[in-house]
Amino acid sequence: MATNFIFFVFFLFTFSATSQDSDLETDCTNKWIHIRHLPPQFNLDLLSNCSAYPLFDNFCPYLANHGLGQKTHNKSHSWYRTDPFMLELVFHRRMLEYPCLTSDPTHANAIYVPYYGGLDSLKYLFGPEVNSSFQHGLDLYDFLVHVDSPNIWSRNYGHDHFMVMARPAWDFNQPLNSDPLYFGTSFLELPEFYNVTALTHESRAYPWQEQAIPYPTSFHPPNLAFFESWVNRLRRSRRTTLMLFAGGGGISANPNVRRSIRLECENATSMSANGTGYEKLCEFVDCSNGICQHDPIRFMKPMLQASFCLQPPGDTPTRRSTFDGILAGCIPVFFEDLSAKKQYGWHLPEDKYEEFSVSMPKEDVVFKGLSIVDVLTSIPRAQVRKMREKVLEILPRVMYRRQGSSLGLRSKKDAFDIAIEGTLERIKSRLQEVAAQ
Repeated sequence: MATNFIFFVFFLFTFSATSQDSDLETDCTNKWIHIRHLPPQFNLDLLSNCSAYPLFDNFCPYLANHGLGQKTHNKSHSWYRTDPFMLELVFHRRMLEYPCLTSDPTHANAIYVPYYGGLDSLKYLFGPEVNSSFQHGLDLYDFLVHVDSPNIWSRNYGHDHFMVMARPAWDFNQPLNSDPLYFGTSFLELPEFYNVTALTHESRAYPWQEQAIPYPTSFHPPNLAFFESWVNRLRRSRRTTLMLFAGGGGISANPNVRRSIRLECENATSMSANGTGYEKLCEFVDCSNGICQHDPIRFMKPMLQASFCLQPPGDTPTRRSTFDGILAGCIPVFFEDLSAKKQYGWHLPEDKYEEFSVSMPKEDVVFKGLSIVDVLTSIPRAQVRKMREKVLEILPRVMYRRQGSSLGLRSKKDAFDIAIEGTLERIKSRLQEVAAQ
């Protein structure tokens, strides 16, 4: 019954959103997008299995509000218990109010495929079809190429198609002939999809078809007033802590950057902060076993009090916490370029990193005794203030505003807007390359 209600609300909002935004005055030159019509087996039907994967999680509570999740509390206007794996729903819902949609695929500059690839992968990653993960995506390909208007695909052989897959690309790169099988599916290894642009949480360094876009945070303001109120709060916030690490891991005896951070943080708590301008040198927020993932209050309040947020790599180089920290006005500290600089070029331009972040090699921290506290306390306070202002400047670029948001807030480009711009440019460039061959 709850699932049926979710579907009803989804379709109701779909109709109203498309209708209310169709008459916005927008220059759609070179921005037209056609949404391919997929059977529900490729998107909405996947939501009905939200509690079917006990080894993963029951993600039913996170479907509310079109993938934003439940509000953190009843009176909240901007804060939700958002699960990052719901980005496919969030993106699909935002696409439905994109002002430059066209029903004519021959008129489109890009073709959006509303496939929930990350959710569809669960049956291979955690479900009964784990031994057939090389088949992930083949039924979608068959539908796109042979069943539904084959001319849409054959016009550019998929070069103009794009989709969102809300997991790191590493989860889709199992070689087709892998023996034994390891975690992941082979979706991005299928030659059939080599031409399609895939927007993922994290991309690999080499394949051209992937592009990382920001993990969704818990902040989704509905209008300009709530957004500006939050930014003003960030400017007023007293940064009494030098640095903060919110995360898990680092408990192994083997040398690694998370272990070095935790050890330095433990030592820093017993050190005097006199002369640094801070009351506390380090704070550790234990987010082991995912306890922070759907509870932003656990980490957001400490982040509001910290000048720097440490963003070490974990199982993969990137972290959602990078974007949580930026939303808190906390200057990110990176320990390798793959954590952000080589990932999110559309949203965080590479040539601007020195203006809003600090970088130090993890090898120097782990093996050469480089003190993070010493590096950060050596940065002049005036420079810290400038860096924080830059963080606030880029903040809109990494947030996903709420669907149906006010016209005033839509004047600020958010993560979705920038992802669409980047996709259109990438497809345009790719089609020009193909035409020149």
